[in-house]
Amino acid sequence: MLETDMTLPLATYRLQFRNGMTFDRAVELVPYLKRLGVSHLYASPIFTATQGSTHGYDVCSHLEFDPALGGQAGFDRLSEALKRAGLGLVLDIVPNHMAASLENDWWRSVVEWGGRSPYRFHFDIDRDEKLTLPILGSSFADALARGEFAVRPDGGTGRLVFAYFDHALPLDPASYDDILRLTGEPLGAMIAACARQAEPASEHRMHRDIRALLADEPAAARLEQALAALSKEPGFLDGVHAAQSWRLLFWKDARRHLSYRRFFEITGLVGVRVEDAQVFDDVHRFILDLVRSGRVDGLRVDHVDGLADPTGYLERLRREIGPDVYLTVEKILGEGEDLPSEWPIAGTTGYEFIAALADLLVDGGRKAALDESYALAVGAVPDLEAERLQAKRLMTGRNFETEMTKLVRLAAAAAANDVISLGADSLSRAIAGLIAAFPVYRTYGTEAGMPEPDRYLLDEVARRVPIGEGNDGEALRFVLGLLKGEASGKDAGRAAEFRLRFQQLTGPVTAKAVEDTLFYRCNRFIAANEVGCDPAVAYGSLQRFHEAMVRRARLQPLGMSTTATHDTKRGEDARARLYALSEAPDAWGGAVARWRGMHAGLVRALAGGPAPEPETEWLLYQALAGVWPEGAESAGRAALQDLSARFIGYVEKSLREAKRRTNWEDVDEVYEDAVKSYAGRLVSDENRAFLVDFAAALAPFIKAGTLNSLTQTLVKMTAPGIPDIYQGAEMQDLSLVDPDNRRPVDVRELSRGLDDDASHAAGEPWLGFKQHLIARCLELRRAHPTLFEAGSYVPLEVTGPGSGHVVAFARVLGEEAAISVAPRLAFGFAGRGETPPWTEAVIDLGALGRERMLTDVLTGRRFDPASRLSVAAVLQAGPVALLTTMGSGAIPSEPS
Repeated sequence: MLETDMTLPLATYRLQFRNGMTFDRAVELVPYLKRLGVSHLYASPIFTATQGSTHGYDVCSHLEFDPALGGQAGFDRLSEALKRAGLGLVLDIVPNHMAASLENDWWRSVVEWGGRSPYRFHFDIDRDEKLTLPILGSSFADALARGEFAVRPDGGTGRLVFAYFDHALPLDPASYDDILRLTGEPLGAMIAACARQAEPASEHRMHRDIRALLADEPAAARLEQALAALSKEPGFLDGVHAAQSWRLLFWKDARRHLSYRRFFEITGLVGVRVEDAQVFDDVHRFILDLVRSGRVDGLRVDHVDGLADPTGYLERLRREIGPDVYLTVEKILGEGEDLPSEWPIAGTTGYEFIAALADLLVDGGRKAALDESYALAVGAVPDLEAERLQAKRLMTGRNFETEMTKLVRLAAAAAANDVISLGADSLSRAIAGLIAAFPVYRTYGTEAGMPEPDRYLLDEVARRVPIGEGNDGEALRFVLGLLKGEASGKDAGRAAEFRLRFQQLTGPVTAKAVEDTLFYRCNRFIAANEVGCDPAVAYGSLQRFHEAMVRRARLQPLGMSTTATHDTKRGEDARARLYALSEAPDAWGGAVARWRGMHAGLVRALAGGPAPEPETEWLLYQALAGVWPEGAESAGRAALQDLSARFIGYVEKSLREAKRRTNWEDVDEVYEDAVKSYAGRLVSDENRAFLVDFAAALAPFIKAGTLNSLTQTLVKMTAPGIPDIYQGAEMQDLSLVDPDNRRPVDVRELSRGLDDDASHAAGEPWLGFKQHLIARCLELRRAHPTLFEAGSYVPLEVTGPGSGHVVAFARVLGEEAAISVAPRLAFGFAGRGETPPWTEAVIDLGALGRERMLTDVLTGRRFDPASRLSVAAVLQAGPVALLTTMGSGAIPSEPS
């Protein structure tokens, strides 16, 4: 990792622009952020995106701020407000892809001018074939037969366009002559003359001149009528279409064939070739100006694994921004995976931190009981590894068929020059087998070859691919050789391209197979079905949590520590609540059985099976438990209707992502309607008996979840890493997956929360305490920044009865130390009101406490110097404690 004197955030606050959040709305939030104590606003993409974009990742221009957010003037106001408040700005940038939309001038230029466009190499397009545009609702032949196309002049843009409903695709000016000659109109001849003289570099002049010609309304009307008449002839339209550098495609065929690299499965997002120096410059020109002017203090790189050469990209970016700018990447680390040590970054955006929290807050000792309750409800516990492989094979065989075809073609071309003869089918099976067995997102080979650690990884992956059952050992060895850089001569170029494209595919396949398929198919414990987590891992190990934090302090102490993002599957407090289900699986399983019985009459018998099936019912009750607002059972009709709309939207997405009986491409409306009707009944004000029963059963889980939330918050604030707060999550965050988690925040409500008195008596819900806990922790971080940036992480041993219900650790640097103490596995004492089990437990402080008085910064209570500290005494006045040392003398890095 990068060793530098970069200016570090104290803490970041992630804000989702759009959906009502503009630059001026953000200005209103600045005073609150200052009071809360964060140091940097962390903004979602703010450059111009497609009209109506709800997220901003569909960038149309990297060279301007989105007018929908307030444009340059609005950004200036936000920048000035941040500077006045002493706050910095971290910007989310999207180098991997842009919108494949005519709103994108670069893309529109490629559509219009084809190979003559100055932007033809900006996008990752197959240059050996026409650009495919998957916008049709049927095949081209069917649309042509139905008369859905027309050629017409567009007076607004000064072009001839190929019209298809709302689409107006610019025609290549080189084709104007042949088209307009058929009209016999003088105006057509004049427009054709303009086009003959035009070049892409001077296209604005051509469009201006054509607009002027089309301003002759009578002549323009005659030309339009002539083109309309010609457009009634399928042969004319077919000829015009054939003369373009693009061809239209049925949108469902994009998975089978597409001539450009997409972002995951999204055909509306096209890959960008930032590995090219000129493309890098064009994409980053405005971004770098903002950094160099001091208006942007840090960058977050979206989906770094989608780039052809992440290492080369990050090295170039670091050179451009200098050593002092905070730089992180969005990257999901697999179990036991570390970031490449050569990457000049502070760390990741923190998904692996969520996985560590699952170890802290899940009861691993009750896994067998949870499995039993789950199996009793759904019939059998699925084999997660088999399900993972099946989901990956679905991706390579169906959803990413076009990318697989490209890989097979490259491998076959290389094999054709080899002494062996390999068919496309055997190569396809070998490639798919390797991808299915891949345990991480990708390797990091370049055109020069594969790094040694990744060569070892590939060998390990290859050993996991079963030979036989259709897999050819010779084909597997050949593909492995291409990946490892063992090809030579004229095959080296094909091998290098194969390697890069393979690496750009393994990540999307893993993401879509696991996060967007497996997470919705196998619902035993959905708190672990989270970005950064692996549902196959048996979470619930305090020792493993401590080991993860020690490792984090060593490898990426400056990476972000997050508990919620715009991409997480549920809000951080929903997850904290669902962790508690692991502590009482019998009680939960019994309650689900009772609720299923109450609603058995709603299950519909369909040809494909019951709707909802038991697995989906198990999911629905967990998901509802996570999002359930306390007191909802007595809420009015309007509140329940709002909850119902959010919940049913989640249900629809879950069913389609699972891809069992319906999916985004082939919707089974009968099945979906049956499941959504069931889900809607669960939150209907006409189902009061269930609402009351559900609330009563959920009450202890809510209480335990609230305590889990505070533990989670304290750990995030004090463990290694830069705390990242997702918008509104400093209050109670019971959101569902996007778009639910991207709803705008209420600035006034957030400000009122800080104004409220945070002092509560022990035993109360502590809902209002979370925001104040964050503020107090940030005060301490501001007073001792180096301690939290560079301090070691020291696990503290807790002994005695109930010790397993407490986590304690210290951050230590020289004479400074901060000790965090918090409860875990709280269902019994917090949920059911039992006496906390730690009445006789003690924390071994060793030298940390022997010579220094300790002060709890949350309550002001002081503790005399001692090598052992009573847990009961520490947690007597509050749900969590944060102690600091006082006095002089060096503190050892490890307790004695």
